[in-house]
Amino acid sequence: MLVTGGSGYLGAHVISGLLRGGHRVRTTVRAHGPATGPTTSAAASVRSAIAASGVDPGGRLDIVTADLTTDDGWDDAMAGCTRVHHVASPFPSVQPDDADELIVPARDGTLRVLRAARDHGVRRVVMTSSFAAVGYGHKDGDEYDEDDWTGPEDDNPPYIRSKTIAELAAWDFVAKEGNGLELTVINPTGIFGPALGPRLSASTEHVRTMLEGAMSAVPRAHFGLVDVRDVAELHLRAMTHPAAAGQRFLASGERAVSFLWIARVLAEHLGERAARVPTREFDDERARRAVGVTERVPVLRTEKARSVLGWTPRDPVTTVLDTAESLFRLGLVKG
Repeated sequence: MLVTGGSGYLGAHVISGLLRGGHRVRTTVRAHGPATGPTTSAAASVRSAIAASGVDPGGRLDIVTADLTTDDGWDDAMAGCTRVHHVASPFPSVQPDDADELIVPARDGTLRVLRAARDHGVRRVVMTSSFAAVGYGHKDGDEYDEDDWTGPEDDNPPYIRSKTIAELAAWDFVAKEGNGLELTVINPTGIFGPALGPRLSASTEHVRTMLEGAMSAVPRAHFGLVDVRDVAELHLRAMTHPAAAGQRFLASGERAVSFLWIARVLAEHLGERAARVPTREFDDERARRAVGVTERVPVLRTEKARSVLGWTPRDPVTTVLDTAESLFRLGLVKG
């Protein structure tokens, strides 16, 4: 079993779930500098995250070097694997001026993984895409499911375009060049939930910023929220279920939330530890676009994941509070 991007926030949870299920796992990390193998720090961060999840991998976890921007390492990474979880993808802290800085590595990296998987006889790739590839197109109404697509040429921030273009490229490759390779795609909304180490998702970074009092107000915006543990579980369910082949699955809680709702949950349940969270909203379309959200309230239809894969997401209050507790536990919120 291969998991790309094992040092990332979601990747660590996918690895943990696989190990907990008794699987042997190989994961990729990026090399830093001229080293041909994983750096000590990269490998240590993966093992530390897995330990933080409460799993002892024993000898069932191998860490190798492979980068989405080069072919080097992918043959060794794929060798002997029957299933691949492609989780790795660039996510910027700031949207670049040149969209190709995100689009090219996201698209070409995805194709590089799929090509290597096909060449090594992998049966199925489960790929993490995003709601970004679903809900930022032009349509009437605010209900979204797996039949919806963001247009690749729509005027959206680079990250949204990169996820859309990478997923479209993946489906096109499998249809034309896959030679029987199965593809399943998971499209999560904003991923929150417990961090296993210092590398945070953009969503958990927002929670950290709120708790530290770094913002006096939050942009008025609504978005889907899903627990990182539930996204990992969906990956695992999609890995073997016969009906998952060739399908997309939207992953989200039942209702949209807002930044202000998250702040209020923190304040209500954490007392003095959340004394600095913002208490008001501001209306700024530019700020919304910077984080890839809109003012409208999306209605997220996840019946497909529930009915086909038997998936049930956690309550969003639990997710938000578990996110915060992990940040305190890891010392990632400054006093």
